[in-house]
Amino acid sequence: MSSTLATSVPPAEPVMTAAAEPEPALVCRDVQVSFRNQTIVYEVNLDLGTSEWLGIIGPNGAGKSTLLRAIAGLNSHSGTIHCGGGHTPGATDVALVPQSPVMPTGMTVVEYVLLGRTAHLGWLARESKLDRQVVSSVLQRLELSMFANRMVSTLSGGEAQQVVVARALAQQCPVLLLDEPTSALDVGHQVSVLELVDDLRHTEGLSVIAAMHDLSTAARFADRLIFINHGRIEAQGSPVNVLKPDLLSFVYGTPLTVQSIHGELVVLPAARRHKSSSHSQPYSNKTREETS
Repeated sequence: MSSTLATSVPPAEPVMTAAAEPEPALVCRDVQVSFRNQTIVYEVNLDLGTSEWLGIIGPNGAGKSTLLRAIAGLNSHSGTIHCGGGHTPGATDVALVPQSPVMPTGMTVVEYVLLGRTAHLGWLARESKLDRQVVSSVLQRLELSMFANRMVSTLSGGEAQQVVVARALAQQCPVLLLDEPTSALDVGHQVSVLELVDDLRHTEGLSVIAAMHDLSTAARFADRLIFINHGRIEAQGSPVNVLKPDLLSFVYGTPLTVQSIHGELVVLPAARRHKSSSHSQPYSNKTREETS
């Protein structure tokens, strides 16, 4: 080929290949849960991304806890639930913090939290130095080290709830399921527990599905929300797209407002209607008449 011809041929363009989509941490397809011929959860579909926080909101009895227990393998269901690799979630894949845990008797806090390491142990194996280091680190981060030798049966409700969260974190699963994880905690401990979980998803790739009654807290921490009512998904998407006053007021049966305070969404009851002075006047007259 002559040099003239060679220079007239444009160089071949590099072949562009589409970047592979990251595998989701967890996938649910057409998940339905029924008890005694009564359907509690209807054909739920969801994809949980790696390091994503997915909030599940809805009124009491909506099916939030039932769905989480199905994902954890504690409720039988139809449809499919699988991890990103395609396998059914096991004890090393998913950790559940239940809403009303049953605390055993005759066990210390450190022994209870060590149970979270059981999924990583071989048959008849004992806890290793690494297992104890993991537990010690979790207790320290949750400010529970002082309770290490306390019997779990002597803990208050809030303390017990923190210990249950500690056990789940010690399990070191890539997916954490939280069912009302802060319902028994005061405001300070609520923030510390949720901030720790949030830190872990950013630093260690933890993926979270959390059923939460507090809509403002759900909006603060969740990347996406799924709004369930009577076992069906009413809405899903970003908090700003799901937390709509009309929808919330209808489902919860009370007037609610959604406000942005310092850049965060806050869900509040609508202002109460105060009695006008004209309504209170007859009572004042009656009071004066009775006391005269």
